[in-house]
Amino acid sequence: MGLFCLALSEGAACAADEEDEDAPAKPDVPNIYLDLRTTYATIPAGTLGLGFGNTSLSAAFEALAARRGTTLPNGLPAAKSIAVDVPLTVDVSDRVSLYGGVSGSTTDIGGGWSSFDITSWNIGVQADLYQQNGGRIPTITLQSTLTQSVPNEPGMTNTFNNVLEFDYALDEDETRGWLAGLQNTYTTIASPFASIRPNTILYAGGFYQWPSNWKFTGRLGMQSFGGAQFAGRTLAESFTQPILRLDLDRMDDNDNRLFGITAQIAWMPKPSYQLTLRTPLYAVRN
Repeated sequence: MGLFCLALSEGAACAADEEDEDAPAKPDVPNIYLDLRTTYATIPAGTLGLGFGNTSLSAAFEALAARRGTTLPNGLPAAKSIAVDVPLTVDVSDRVSLYGGVSGSTTDIGGGWSSFDITSWNIGVQADLYQQNGGRIPTITLQSTLTQSVPNEPGMTNTFNNVLEFDYALDEDETRGWLAGLQNTYTTIASPFASIRPNTILYAGGFYQWPSNWKFTGRLGMQSFGGAQFAGRTLAESFTQPILRLDLDRMDDNDNRLFGITAQIAWMPKPSYQLTLRTPLYAVRN
């Protein structure tokens, strides 16, 4: 009887070993990478660097505007800017990502390009509050980012950016679907003479991913900005205008981004153009 029980236990152990071998190996550590982003933007006169998720660009230009507000008698001039974001990102799970890092920028407001300097740091979290997983309720994602301009001096800005997005997939593999969302940006300035009112974007769009793992996403919405003042003088007028963002990303089989390019046009009310390259540098990729 004992031998029979031993044989049964050994058989069960072998079966368990076979199941373990067939099961996919779980990653020991999360994805860890620098989500390197390089943005070139044109900014019309009389406004700030606004739009989808560009808090490092807006923080740099807002601080510049506040520090130079008293020397700009005709308001903010037209500008060109290049910003580089280097957030270290950790995908804690398939639902939660944490990130934090620094950003640098250079700006041309008519007299040539300024020196390239570190102009802000940021920390944030992106989390799927709910995942569709073949159901009828869309995936709900919340992304929150705190960005602070540097150096710490009068004119320093703190920017709180929150994005709530709903993604509804039309197939089981979630390669195509619709999306809608809300972005709200609130900025404070370390100056008793300056203020920037909130910026809000309501948008809708869709996405499609080809079998080759190229993914296209489009967003069209309305952006509403409350304006900016310095010493009782208007630096940037309020407006409510359309905004368009187009993303093309190269993904791997596990939906990790390998490369991305984003084009954005925002009317403020004159058009502002942005082009962003995303080139993640992976230390660990599962």
